[in-house]
Amino acid sequence: MVGSAGTQLPSKPPRQGQGQGHSPSQGPVLAVVALGGAIGACARYGAGLIWPTAAGHFPWTTFGINVLGCAVIGVFMVVITDVWAAHRLVRPFFGTGVLGGFTTFSTYTVDIQKLVDGGHAATGLAYLAATMVAALAAVWLAATSTRRVIGWRRR
Repeated sequence: MVGSAGTQLPSKPPRQGQGQGHSPSQGPVLAVVALGGAIGACARYGAGLIWPTAAGHFPWTTFGINVLGCAVIGVFMVVITDVWAAHRLVRPFFGTGVLGGFTTFSTYTVDIQKLVDGGHAATGLAYLAATMVAALAAVWLAATSTRRVIGWRRR
């Protein structure tokens, strides 16, 4: 097919993913992310069963999961970048998979909506702010503390 300026146009649009540099080596990455995600999600689900949140109350379990997950990712990222030359599948398995499945910012937003819709707007807004502040503080504090511990051990 020829365009208006006399240029050759493709006869059909390229398939999705075509020419984007995908390689068969991505299969193991996908597999470890899926496995890690299943492990992390099961751990989160188990925590929700052990420590359920009553309707209208502050969702401490989800809050704790998200803050703990952020702290662990802070430690993990420092360890695999500054200390340990990890296998190429460790980061996608643990960082993206396990911790991605364990932390749950989607449940966080649903919890906020349920609190607001249930007439507990103050609790919902407190949860919204507290989670963001605590999660960011946790990752920063964990990463900073880990770097300091590593620095002390190297002296």
